[in-house]
Amino acid sequence: MTQAAIEMSTFRELQATAGGEFVVELVDTFLEEAPGMLAVLRESRAAGDAEAFRRAAHSLKSNSLTFGALALAGQARALELGGLAAASGRQLEELAASYAAAAAELKGLTHA
Repeated sequence: MTQAAIEMSTFRELQATAGGEFVVELVDTFLEEAPGMLAVLRESRAAGDAEAFRRAAHSLKSNSLTFGALALAGQARALELGGLAAASGRQLEELAASYAAAAAELKGLTHA
């Protein structure tokens, strides 16, 4: 059995606190912005721009935690803390796969 991409108690707490309609808006914004963050990670790694890499990883981590996407947040945190020196293409591929899983679950939770 695979682990869920979204930790439901965190997501339900967000819904209770912020309201269901606002959570839909938050999720939609995340789904629009996160692919750009992933692109910045790839581009900044290729360009050797450590600061842009760190900022993108930090933003992705923080936004992921909001929704309970704990695996995605953990991977982004590792990239944020490890920086360019520790980042590999494989890590970015795994991050993208985790994002895809989280995005699919979030879509199912908010647009069902």
